[in-house]
Amino acid sequence: MYKSYRSFNLTPIWLLIGINLLLFIATSIKPELIFLFGLQPASLLAKPWTIVTNLFIHGGIGHIIANMLTLYFFGSFLCRLIGTRRFLIIYFSGGILGNIFYLFLSPSPFSIAVGASGAIFALGGVLTVLTPRLRVFIFPIPVPLPLWVAVIGGFIILSFFPHVAWQAHLGGLVLGLGAGYFLRRRRYFRF
Repeated sequence: MYKSYRSFNLTPIWLLIGINLLLFIATSIKPELIFLFGLQPASLLAKPWTIVTNLFIHGGIGHIIANMLTLYFFGSFLCRLIGTRRFLIIYFSGGILGNIFYLFLSPSPFSIAVGASGAIFALGGVLTVLTPRLRVFIFPIPVPLPLWVAVIGGFIILSFFPHVAWQAHLGGLVLGLGAGYFLRRRRYFRF
């Protein structure tokens, strides 16, 4: 029997988006904040908070727009399926596991990882397992694609871009797929 989530609240998603936007403005005004909040393997012991704070820092306008739009659409749909509490657990766990992957697989201990992409790939991974037949539009492709094609294809394509922390994407995706499998077996969603 599927559990029902009658009430749905966008507040946590808007709060995440708001924090990301505020910190994007702050780092645009004071770029040195990226070094304070971004994740750098070499300085993790001196700045342990960066394992979480880097999820709220973005490297450019395109980076934050893409991540926040995806967070809104994936997040609002996933909240309806599994509830806010589980959504937040998956979001932050995916982001942190993505950061751990980055720490171990980073090409340089002095590179800095920023962005919510690991957390967002976790959301995509969960949705891929829970709603494999869901069709989505991906700009600029004019036809709907199965969500799993968009998520896995997006991961593969982004992995070839320079200066992209594919390691964080992979960690988030792995967590999301695992969480989706767990939720599907336990039937902790409604659809």
